[in-house]
Amino acid sequence: MRLPRSLLVVLAVSLAMPVASVTDPARAAHRAQPQAAERKPVPKLKVTTVVGNLDHPWDVKSLPGGTLIFTQRDRATLSVFKHGKVKKVSFPSSSVWVSGETGLMGLEVDPDFKRNHRIYTCQGGFTGNGGHDVHVTAWTLDKKLRTATLAKELVGGFPTSSGRHGGCRLIVTSDGSLLVGTGDAAEGTNPEDLDSLGGKTLRLDRFTGAPWPSNPYAGSSGPRAYVHTYGHRNVQGVTERADGSLWSIEQGTYRDDEVNKLVNGGDYGYNPVPGYNESVPMTDPSLPGKQLKARWRSGDPTVATSGGTFFNGAKWGALNGAMAVACLKASRVLFLTFDAKGKLKKVRAPKALRQYGRIRTVSTSRNGDLLVTTDNGGGNDVILRVSPS
Repeated sequence: MRLPRSLLVVLAVSLAMPVASVTDPARAAHRAQPQAAERKPVPKLKVTTVVGNLDHPWDVKSLPGGTLIFTQRDRATLSVFKHGKVKKVSFPSSSVWVSGETGLMGLEVDPDFKRNHRIYTCQGGFTGNGGHDVHVTAWTLDKKLRTATLAKELVGGFPTSSGRHGGCRLIVTSDGSLLVGTGDAAEGTNPEDLDSLGGKTLRLDRFTGAPWPSNPYAGSSGPRAYVHTYGHRNVQGVTERADGSLWSIEQGTYRDDEVNKLVNGGDYGYNPVPGYNESVPMTDPSLPGKQLKARWRSGDPTVATSGGTFFNGAKWGALNGAMAVACLKASRVLFLTFDAKGKLKKVRAPKALRQYGRIRTVSTSRNGDLLVTTDNGGGNDVILRVSPS
């Protein structure tokens, strides 16, 4: 059964790290790592165009061996880049509903890909009664990466309207769950409605599609069983930090794009009613209960944040452990450094990544480099590889 459906103003804040009493040496070393990284220099960035002539590439991931796999939203195509050539994967593009901000979007590779050749997509679709939804689907790739075969639709019924605020990003977390960020479909009641899958982060079993057992409403029979967090506007990115904490990247209205640290069952306070009233705060403390504040906000105006990731490696110097966040409107990548408690320490926007127009997402490659997609349209988009020089 299917479920129902610049002007960049950023304050770079330097915070003093508190002295903690930690008896576990390994844990102490882990907590000290952000400070140690901050004392190292910020590396210069080497940016290389890997793939060109694309149109709205929405997500890109690295397969074992270094092959890249990526989606294009409006073309609704799944492709691989191997040995210097792009090849389309046989994929049912005609089953993807493309409208406005919705199409073939989020992509994830199973951690056990070498054995199961399994990937996941988040995409617009047709409900069979003249309607549309957004849903998450598992696919199996053949060994030559030529064909994607349907394995299972895991969860569906994410609300849609014109295609605006379709979401939709996903990652497999370190505990094996599938974390999904969704958009509110520009409908005011969705973010705070636990029986709508819009304006949420969802958590589920990546093989069966069942709600994740630790979800706050996992015992319910309806959509709320999938809800991990709620009160979001348009979640464009989800990522996991090395410490196992989960984070989301969310687009604001005319103000306050947000990066949020996710707390199971948390309410992030977006409630644009009556109608779709975008003058309300992104995090409204006047709502019943407790609303969780963002760990970073753009302020006014927005930069139109999109996909992003935490990234690690000694080669990154002072950027080791930072979060890279794509910005569409501001045409840049932000590097956000947080301390061990998740408090913002530093914001950087390297010049090397300000010359490619709108940036849709940032992900990590197998060797620790960053993969960046642009979102300018008209066949002018590219996938970039970013490494410290």
